[in-house]
Amino acid sequence: MELVIRDVRVVDGTGGPSYRADVGVDGGLVAAVRREGDRPLSGARVLDAAGLALAPGFVDMHAHSDLALLRDPAHEAKVAQGVTLEVLGQDGLSYAPADDRTLDEVRAAIAGWNGDLADVDPDWRTVGGYLDRLDRGFGGEGVAVNAAYLVPQGTVRAYVAGWADRPPTGAELDRMRRLVAEGLEQGAVGMSSGLTYPPGMYADRAELAALCRVVAGYGGYYCPHHRSYGAGALGAYAEMLDLARETGCALHLAHATLNFGVNEGRAPELLALLDGALADGVDVSLDTYPYTPGCTTLAALLPGWAHEGGPEALLARLRDDAVAERIRYALEVTGSDGCHGVPVAWDTVEVSGVSDPALERYVGTRLPGWAEARRLLLADRLGTAVLQHVGHEGNVRAIMRHRVHTGGSDGILHGAKPHPRAYGTFPHYLGRYVRELGVLSLEEAVAHLTSRPAARLRLPDRGLVRVGYRADLVLFDPGTVAAGATFAAPRTLPVGVPHVLVNGRFAVRDGRRTDVLAGRSVRRAP
Repeated sequence: MELVIRDVRVVDGTGGPSYRADVGVDGGLVAAVRREGDRPLSGARVLDAAGLALAPGFVDMHAHSDLALLRDPAHEAKVAQGVTLEVLGQDGLSYAPADDRTLDEVRAAIAGWNGDLADVDPDWRTVGGYLDRLDRGFGGEGVAVNAAYLVPQGTVRAYVAGWADRPPTGAELDRMRRLVAEGLEQGAVGMSSGLTYPPGMYADRAELAALCRVVAGYGGYYCPHHRSYGAGALGAYAEMLDLARETGCALHLAHATLNFGVNEGRAPELLALLDGALADGVDVSLDTYPYTPGCTTLAALLPGWAHEGGPEALLARLRDDAVAERIRYALEVTGSDGCHGVPVAWDTVEVSGVSDPALERYVGTRLPGWAEARRLLLADRLGTAVLQHVGHEGNVRAIMRHRVHTGGSDGILHGAKPHPRAYGTFPHYLGRYVRELGVLSLEEAVAHLTSRPAARLRLPDRGLVRVGYRADLVLFDPGTVAAGATFAAPRTLPVGVPHVLVNGRFAVRDGRRTDVLAGRSVRRAP
């Protein structure tokens, strides 16, 4: 036995009672679990884990580390939390499949999420090529954590039909189907959409249904960022549930919360929709982060029509005073689709990151109004990230209790002052919502963060502490584990997570990041 973790409290991911045991690791797998009272295990190395809990590694069901995994070998934002698997390609916009034109357009559109693409040297154009690049990682060693990928529907649409707000032709829809199928054949676990982000937002129900039928045929799942988290939120959730009923496609609702004043206290209505769909046999799950503010790009708040034609077309409209006034009216008076049908309240919009270092003075400030927002969008060439302080704690707590809930950070790592969820989501669940508030028991919370997402991803060997399963493991102190990240200091690492193993190797040992890069792509099983 390569490693024996001695006398640890095993929280095995099933949701059942925890127990004391020795756990053996060999060849990257859990090789033995010997409960208290049985003969102790012996191994080449022994880690005395008395006082600690051992759980499967946490699965971040909604991550924006598409470039960070290739840019930052340490990747402490996630590794230090105990995350051992991230799901990338979220919100319908990522970097594969693409040609040179699409890659350049997407780079500009989501610079506020991920920073620039140039410093990564994108040598892929297909989903398989991107997954291969993750496997090579740094010097052929791999990356910090494992990663799965969703085919981004918005990128597919941009590749085939550009950034036009129109239905695709029959030939274009056929090509979209082929690209989604190819991505799934090459290892993607499903498809994502960003239905408040162009160009994915231009897709109608029929177009989405056609693509979801392809996903269903490969046993993947659909992960939509819905058309509204504000004024039309419940209708947007109902639309996605009906889409799953119609197509038979498994559904995972991305960062499934209810925001803005119109939705305060309405979580029970969302949960009733979920329960109704589950009773009808819909295969549905969801993820949330345990915070009230959201995070996106400043450009995302603008109305969808302003984005038509792509990033350069949007910049041209922003330079035109008459068109900029139309954008302001949609933002401040009618409520734009980009801001979920709710008139923007500028005092809730905080700049969290800029792409141009000369604009760092904006970071941490609340925008006073449209005039300043317009200037910033133009000066930063749409690369500005923002927090929106529009959520409700009651909704957050109610949704995280649901039986199909999983954890997702939605962590944007770009910017000088990112949302603390990027560095704190998983310890925050365990420290704040388990130990301090008792919203979930420790065993329940671990199941939400491990076995449930593994089941959604249809991974037969992850998400549990069980013999033969991958040794993606996290050891933490239930009495002290907590997020260090705050809104004032969002890049602070958590406390109470001394050891993390990725594929059986220590990525964190005694609270320090090692130089191990054991993460690999996790591909859809045929």
